[in-house]
Amino acid sequence: MKKRVCKGEYGYIAYQKRISVIRTLLFFAISLAIYGIGIYSTGSNQNLLTIVAVLGCLPACKSAVNMIMFFKAEGCSSTTWDQVSPFDDRLTHFYDMYFTSYRENFSVSHMVLKGNVICAYTETPKCDCRAGEKHLEQMLLQDGYKNMTVKIFNNQEKYIDRLSQLSDLHVESNKNEADLIRMLYSISL
Repeated sequence: MKKRVCKGEYGYIAYQKRISVIRTLLFFAISLAIYGIGIYSTGSNQNLLTIVAVLGCLPACKSAVNMIMFFKAEGCSSTTWDQVSPFDDRLTHFYDMYFTSYRENFSVSHMVLKGNVICAYTETPKCDCRAGEKHLEQMLLQDGYKNMTVKIFNNQEKYIDRLSQLSDLHVESNKNEADLIRMLYSISL
């Protein structure tokens, strides 16, 4: 079996799609099996195992919602990965990030962090980059990160140029970088 892919790594969305399908099917199968055992043992669905089976549908439904969210998300394509992966050694990078807000969702294929600058690239043509920038800036401010610059690109050439500029910059790393990374992971799917 393939090793576990952690959040922020290339292939995370595809991995989570597979895992969430398996988990959802397993949870519903367990509830259905408990319901069937209750009917088989008592001859009626009016028993305690029916209640247990219905309550077992709660985590199954939660898992189904999670599965639907992962199927809506788009991960980083292999062509984009080929273009941006050379910068991974020089920049703090994230792949397959999916940010949700009350109004819309933002699929980010690749994201980098350098000092107080966050740059991201989306392959989704209908993604509102400006709204995504505002959402991330607002989330950063709520967590106490001031003076952060967020830019989301939907043009790959411009994004690669910006990655080149950032990798050549000699900026001291953000002293709270580990906390900032944890926060970005916590607000991403």
